[in-house]
Amino acid sequence: MPRILIPLATGCEELEAITLIDLLRRADIQVCVAALSELEVECAHGTRLVADTTLEQVENDAFDMVVLPGGAGYEKLNRDERVHRIIQRQAQANKLVGAICAAPKVLADAGLLDGRKATAYPGVFDDNDSRITGGAVERDDNIMTSRGPGTAIDFALSIIEAIQGKDKRQQVETALARS
Repeated sequence: MPRILIPLATGCEELEAITLIDLLRRADIQVCVAALSELEVECAHGTRLVADTTLEQVENDAFDMVVLPGGAGYEKLNRDERVHRIIQRQAQANKLVGAICAAPKVLADAGLLDGRKATAYPGVFDDNDSRITGGAVERDDNIMTSRGPGTAIDFALSIIEAIQGKDKRQQVETALARS
């Protein structure tokens, strides 16, 4: 079963985190939700999420993908050297790395967007940054990015397709339409 790591920091955008966790699990992907420190994480709008583990406990584990949720918590992710090491290791191994909303800034600061196209929440990057397309979801080789909360479902479905294939994406997407 494929494994994806989703690190959570206080202030993360809960709609993005919950959408990613939920849809990826519906696609039979093992999602490891790891808090930077305390297991209970208060999100940007007051929702409290309980992580599966801490980042310290899984920082050396192997994952098929690492996905960073956005919101104000991206700054804490960006200041955490472990997060930078993990995503750089993923990229060097040519494994998937993703980020949504403001979190593509973490990828940029870790050197993972050099020479690549990406998308992010408006205003996170300079308007003249030619790497940023403004699209809903972008994939450039092993780097996947998404614009923000409104694109979270599309982003999760794109990740499912990248990890589990088009048939699994279609299966999850169809089930969502029936609910």
